[in-house]
Amino acid sequence: MKKLLLTLLAFGAITCLHAQMKYIDRANMDTTIKPGDDFYTYANGTWIKNNPVPASRTRWGSFDLLREESSKRLRSLLDDAVQNRTRDRKTQIIADVYSSGMDSITLDKKGNTPIRPLLTRIDGVKNTGDVLKEAAILRTTGAGSPFFGMFIGPDRKNVRKYIPSISFGGTSMADRDYYLKTDPRSTRIREAYKVYLNKLFTLAGESEAAAAASATAVLNIETVFAKAQYSRVEMRDPYKTYNKFSVKDLTALAPVFDWKTLLQEMKVKGADSVLLNNPGLLKTADSMLKAVPLADWKSYLRWNVIRNAAPYLSNGFVEADFAFTQVQTGQKQITPRWQRMSSLIDSRLGDLIGQLYVEKYFRPEAKARMLELVNNLQSTFADRIKKLDWMTDATKQRALEKLNAFAKKIAYPDKWKEYEGLTVSKDDFYGNVRNTATWSYNYNVNKMGKPVDRTEMGMTPPTINASYSSTNNDLTFPAGILQFPFFDFGADDAVNYGGIGAVIGHEMTHGFDDQGRQSDAIGNLNDWWAQEDGDKFKLKADEVVQQYNAFTVLDTVHVNGKLTLGENLADLGGLSIAYEAFTHTKEYKENKLIDGFTPSQRFFLSWAQVWRNNVLPDNAAQLIVTDPHSPGIHRGNGPIVNIDAWYDAFNIQPGDKMYKKPESRTRIW
Repeated sequence: MKKLLLTLLAFGAITCLHAQMKYIDRANMDTTIKPGDDFYTYANGTWIKNNPVPASRTRWGSFDLLREESSKRLRSLLDDAVQNRTRDRKTQIIADVYSSGMDSITLDKKGNTPIRPLLTRIDGVKNTGDVLKEAAILRTTGAGSPFFGMFIGPDRKNVRKYIPSISFGGTSMADRDYYLKTDPRSTRIREAYKVYLNKLFTLAGESEAAAAASATAVLNIETVFAKAQYSRVEMRDPYKTYNKFSVKDLTALAPVFDWKTLLQEMKVKGADSVLLNNPGLLKTADSMLKAVPLADWKSYLRWNVIRNAAPYLSNGFVEADFAFTQVQTGQKQITPRWQRMSSLIDSRLGDLIGQLYVEKYFRPEAKARMLELVNNLQSTFADRIKKLDWMTDATKQRALEKLNAFAKKIAYPDKWKEYEGLTVSKDDFYGNVRNTATWSYNYNVNKMGKPVDRTEMGMTPPTINASYSSTNNDLTFPAGILQFPFFDFGADDAVNYGGIGAVIGHEMTHGFDDQGRQSDAIGNLNDWWAQEDGDKFKLKADEVVQQYNAFTVLDTVHVNGKLTLGENLADLGGLSIAYEAFTHTKEYKENKLIDGFTPSQRFFLSWAQVWRNNVLPDNAAQLIVTDPHSPGIHRGNGPIVNIDAWYDAFNIQPGDKMYKKPESRTRIW
């Protein structure tokens, strides 16, 4: 096996600054807590007490600190672009979008005028056909996405070919539960949504009575859509959401939509088939188009324009938008405008700002070093698969084929998008928002008929995250995540393996979690498992479901073990793989103390400090409904109780609250 050489990684300017830094700082810990009773609090308790959520945030932790630093770096790049906007086209585009978004005085003067032409056009809609035509226009011009989402992506059963994927939803709130449930929180959010609807319709120019009627129409339409939606757990089933129709058959299923014409109006050329996530919801929408009054559909279309535009208009719209966010999350103050603008530019012009970010904050040789580490973790994972006692040899061989086929995308893309044809203006912020959205839409639909590009990165370089794609069978690690507490050049191996090593293992394990395991080495949705192996996996996965179902978040609210299963499996697999990789390092073998901790102790403490955070109660309740990740405390504590090395490192004994008998510990990858 190759020796892992993480200490040789040199991440240049994006790494932490000083050798004296305490990577595991006792001042952040609460050593009055036994590690076997609550390891997360033992590792992070004092930090948590001393770091409340800032007023402009909904949570505050390791990820948020990095995102704060990333946004400051982006601000520096954007301010420089404004000062030097004539330097080149790239700089000019970024500067003009940023300047137009920061000019709140001009935006307040404009009020609702940027959207008036769109609302006037919608007033002219005369029939159901016009409703669908208008929906297509809004989609193709960056003004809204009524009824459904649409993108061109690989066919999940034939990933070498692009196909339109239609994701039917039709709702505005974060989850269908907020429309349908009658518990106090859902009811409170629904009432706030009514206020939000009324306020935005009024700001858009409707009278009080007209706004109330429009709000009622929208809520009624969206509630029917919500009733027909799949739950978030159902949406995790790749087969349930894979429904392929010829365009002819899709029109037969929902004739009012006339998909041949609709696809043409959405600029989708040469499509003979379409993927649909929820055929029942499409049938519901088809029936509604015939039954719901035209005036209500006009309100629904107007709402899609207004809601989509609200963050980019005058202060009244922005404040109304934030007021609804406050009810959902508990956030006390709106995020500063400069941070909202830097985030917008990162999401809309990621390859332009990303080039500047990489030039200033990332050294090219770091990419090769990270690739070396990923390859070594891949080798460790392969050895573990070969030694599995629950999987047959034939399935092991196919698992190894998939593992060895992983593509690795690290730090930044090999080829940058240059946004050819995009026009922006320093005086038209809403126009810039729409133009960038239109450019992205056209870029996507123009993929039809072309070879699938498997080299694209799904994240921008400054992103503090990582990902696995089942259709591409690839791993993505943006430049932004390659810094402490995930990685630092000056840190010992234990800290780096417990951080970025576990992240790498996490993303690799996603290829073999309850969703990812259903795709093969190419990325096709394809059952490559022997029946007995699949059955054994499901039994082990169900142990993880039950473990996380038992975790309490707020009062009687529990983690949803089925919704979070994929992430929980990836945490368990990633940490297990990273620890074994760490055992091959010189530092582990020498077993010397650093700041009073053994290498193994520092490894697990590093893991725990990655997940430390404080979360506002309202946001915690929202995330339980909408987020496929478990809360930080359960990400820190959940996997380790299944790893024997943690018990040995901290002398965890029967009677400790987190203790699990060896025979009851879940072992998968």
